[in-house]
Amino acid sequence: MNILSTIHSPADVSRLDEKQRAALAQEIRTFLVESVSQTGGHLGPNLGVVELTIALHRIFDSPRDTIVFDTGHQSYVHKILTGRQNFAGLRSEGGLSGYPSRTESPHDVVENSHASTALSWAAGIVRGYRLSGDDRCVVAVIGDGALTGGMAWEALNNIAEDDSLPIVIVVNDNDRSYEPTIGGMARKLDVTGMTRRLDQVRVSKDYENLLSWGKRTLRRSGPPGRLAYDAIHGFKKGVKDIFVNAGIFDALGLKYVGPVDGHDIDDLESALQLARDYGGPVVVHAITEKGRGYQPALDDVADRFHAVGQIHPETGLPIVQSGFGWTSVFADEILAAAEKDPSIVALTAAMLRPVGLGPMRDRFPDRVIDIGIAEQHALTTAAGLAYAGYHPVVALYATFLNRAYDQLLMDVALHRAPVTVVLDRAGITGNDGASHNGMWDLALAAMIPGLRVAAPRDEKTLRTELNEALAVDDGPTMIRYPKGTVADSIPAIDRVGDIDVLGRNEGDGHRILVVGVGAMAPAALDALSVETADVTVVDPRWVLPVSQELVDFAEGFDAIVTIEDGLREGGVGQQIAGLVDCPVTVLGVSRHFIDHASRSDILVRENMTGHDVITAVRAAAGQGPALSVAQNA
Repeated sequence: MNILSTIHSPADVSRLDEKQRAALAQEIRTFLVESVSQTGGHLGPNLGVVELTIALHRIFDSPRDTIVFDTGHQSYVHKILTGRQNFAGLRSEGGLSGYPSRTESPHDVVENSHASTALSWAAGIVRGYRLSGDDRCVVAVIGDGALTGGMAWEALNNIAEDDSLPIVIVVNDNDRSYEPTIGGMARKLDVTGMTRRLDQVRVSKDYENLLSWGKRTLRRSGPPGRLAYDAIHGFKKGVKDIFVNAGIFDALGLKYVGPVDGHDIDDLESALQLARDYGGPVVVHAITEKGRGYQPALDDVADRFHAVGQIHPETGLPIVQSGFGWTSVFADEILAAAEKDPSIVALTAAMLRPVGLGPMRDRFPDRVIDIGIAEQHALTTAAGLAYAGYHPVVALYATFLNRAYDQLLMDVALHRAPVTVVLDRAGITGNDGASHNGMWDLALAAMIPGLRVAAPRDEKTLRTELNEALAVDDGPTMIRYPKGTVADSIPAIDRVGDIDVLGRNEGDGHRILVVGVGAMAPAALDALSVETADVTVVDPRWVLPVSQELVDFAEGFDAIVTIEDGLREGGVGQQIAGLVDCPVTVLGVSRHFIDHASRSDILVRENMTGHDVITAVRAAAGQGPALSVAQNA
């Protein structure tokens, strides 16, 4: 009998016996591999939390008890157990989100794809319940490296102040974020104590042997034996402390259960039951294996199939080989630059290979610093390195720069530190949804004094502009580029100062200047098909602050059309509009959160295609109606 087909809610999970639970876990893993191989998504993290999620939904009464997932990409199993088994449209428009989503289910609370926030959410939710006279329990599932983020420890410090808060903190310890988790928390000052490594705790044989004996003997000897086993297995002071030092949590005053085998449902349920019944803050430490049950994921040394595109389920090999990507260009060029200049150091926030720093780390391990999921720390550390005489390069996904805005402003820019921030996946990313579209960076950067921003349009300009940024020694620079394959080469036909002229059609009628920002240059070039206007298309290369050269170049044009892969309001186009005398039509992203869909569909919806550029140029030339969503400045 197929168990999974009978699961429509957590209540259905609660009625399963031990054999059925084991079968369900296997069926879920098969389902995940078969489904995610067709759509792409976060496969490895979810393969690792199957038993843990089953146990959670058997012990806690969701949605009455609130479950908050940190790094919400580990929520696929939660979706499956709460009635959402149609994964055919996962991460596609109209299908399931790749993260928890309140619009999908009352079981989902926080979208939470930005890590290290679940404990703060839980602290707020449980305090709100208590103020309302409600004794509901709140569970925060944190892992995949999220405990390397400082916000998590701020929350723990605050939660520990009140030993009556019914919060269960589940540490999903798979020893990884993308790569193995780094830092003192993982190695020396790990989550179980001040004096030992986590892997030493994992192989604490005395403790594990005692638990195995207790499970075999005490639990089979009636209520007294079960009570004795629970006491040994529990979090109270006593036998556990002989074998496991929970120093950090003990120092905070938090009760601790573990380490627990995160793939043994019975042990998980025992630990979670003890934690729930305690009635105050309890940490349950579960040891899991990322990619469990799927050999291609286990064999993937880089990230255990943290996130995959479409793959062959039998082999794990990609179905579609992508072209040469922006990230690969950066990886190649930063390594070449580092070979020549020993002052270049690089930093990343737990995403070493996804942002392209793997080759540099392999060649110069001492000059690449993975600071964990801590973007704020990364920017201020970079400011310190700059003070010490180095040129730091901080490589992030564009969406995660938001977390370090204050540090970029006050620690880097205020001190004119020669730090280069490289933003991967800038602009519309699409399928990962609202939290991952890197569309905020240009508007944020425009407000920072002294920050110079480049937006390369192709491989050559990325290489050139990165090296130009590395040569700047009197302030910060930023390079931003999109997700995916690099556009075909777009050569300039002329250079005016620092501005690349990409094309002219020298038609009759109004003179229209079209400014294409970075990856939107191909769409801007479609304007050359408007033969009833005199159109010039340019790429400013260094787009912020708007250069006086571009302002001077714009003199004599009747109108300007700009297009950028970022917010219309506050972005490059609006900055240009504030400096020129002619009307400016700004094409870009409207100010709202964008649900998951393909990049191409979103560009159509946001009126950011070549066709929209043509329409805007014709309107600017007095030859047609304006786009209703374009911003005319």
